Amino acid sequence: MTENNRHMIDREGNMDPNKVGDVIDRIEPSEKDRILRNFDEFKSYLGSRVHVGQSIGLGEEQLAVTAEKVAGYLAEHEEPRNSEENLLKELWNVGRQEERHALAHMLVRLALKADKAN
Repeated sequence: MTENNRHMIDREGNMDPNKVGDVIDRIEPSEKDRILRNFDEFKSYLGSRVHVGQSIGLGEEQLAVTAEKVAGYLAEHEEPRNSEENLLKELWNVGRQEERHALAHMLVRLALKADKAN
């Protein structure tokens, strides 16, 4: 597998949010479980990833598009491991496209707040 196929962001800083599933699937199952089991851990993990995105120049809209892909992937492929994730999944599943996008923006801001707290 080439470097460009393994990451969502290439060496030039171009982002491909369609690679979210591939990236998540490469996380070791025990690590994924650790991240998803505790909502504060999830926020912290997401916050660190949002911070990386910002450091390479991604704006809030690009980050929200990616968060939307992540949320969609998790809603489809992962069972909630806590009540907060269950609520997010339920909101995601009943939301229309524009509501999901708004929720993605809120998740980005929540993640940034969590990242600043650490």
